[in-house]
Amino acid sequence: MTGTEPSSTRPTSTEPTSTEPTIARLRGAAAKDVVLRYFAALAAGDQQAIRDSWAVDGTCWYGGDLPISGLWRGRDRVIDGFLATAFAHLDPEREIGIRVTNVFGEGEQVFVEWDSWATGRTGRPYRQANSGVFSVRGGQIATMREYADTQGWERALIDGAGTGPGTGSASGTGTGTGTGEAPAPLR
Repeated sequence: MTGTEPSSTRPTSTEPTSTEPTIARLRGAAAKDVVLRYFAALAAGDQQAIRDSWAVDGTCWYGGDLPISGLWRGRDRVIDGFLATAFAHLDPEREIGIRVTNVFGEGEQVFVEWDSWATGRTGRPYRQANSGVFSVRGGQIATMREYADTQGWERALIDGAGTGPGTGSASGTGTGTGTGEAPAPLR
């Protein structure tokens, strides 16, 4: 470059000087896109897109002592176990909703905050502010660690729960062995 070129054609200190930062940004965007497509599939009840979002060996962890707590290994266990067990506690005749409120990504890691709401089969309202850390590999979710108010989940969705002080737990000692059918579509 000569000093006579317009300043608009000169690189600024914020422009990448190699392709490495650009590639890192693209990977981050791609990982966020994968996770956001998964949430869109959950909201739409798109069973195939939900399944396609997960790596065959993907894992999901949820803390507490709930039927959905523990480490779920493999796409089939995540979908037909974790998700199916969670959705089995919801009243399918009432509104079930999910809305992403924040998403951050760096490389293969994505952090998401979302609101979810429904009515439990208990008849009690379920309102939750959730967060999760996802890792994406090969365009699919490889891991998810979800953090939420497990006592609130229990009070809303488990019969006989929340009837006194000290009920519920967030100890992370669940077994992750729940069973059930594929998740119902969100409405």
